[in-house]
Amino acid sequence: MCATDPRAPRKFRTLRGFINGKGSDEANYFCFTASLRIFGGHIPFEEISQRLGVQPTNTHRQGERREPRSPVYPEDGWVFRPSLPEVEPLERHIGALWQIVRPELKYLRALKQRFKIGVFCGYRSNCDHAGFDVPYKCLDLFTALEVPFTVSVIIM
Repeated sequence: MCATDPRAPRKFRTLRGFINGKGSDEANYFCFTASLRIFGGHIPFEEISQRLGVQPTNTHRQGERREPRSPVYPEDGWVFRPSLPEVEPLERHIGALWQIVRPELKYLRALKQRFKIGVFCGYRSNCDHAGFDVPYKCLDLFTALEVPFTVSVIIM
């Protein structure tokens, strides 16, 4: 059957699209991020930036709001996300963080006594039947910081 044949079976990217009977001609996309996040009270933003040799992607102080109608932040936050394109594989994002973190592991472990430190990984796609690999060497970052490896998954 020809793809333009009305009798041709429709292809769906997601279960939601199948149930709703709505397919999409949009190409599949797969986006990844990884960021170092530090939360707590009275975070020394400048000291952290200086020790790690990077400027944070985002900071906020307890009581501030992202937007006027947003809830207030319950604690300070310092977040660094490498400036890689989201289409790069997750291992590249984690590797870029590891290059920043590795020389200052002792410092970051000491900060864990006063603040919550974690690595946030994100995966976003418009396809609900795909996956991704994370090479075992990428897990060194999580082991060294003694933080869990977690990934937030968003299917659009």
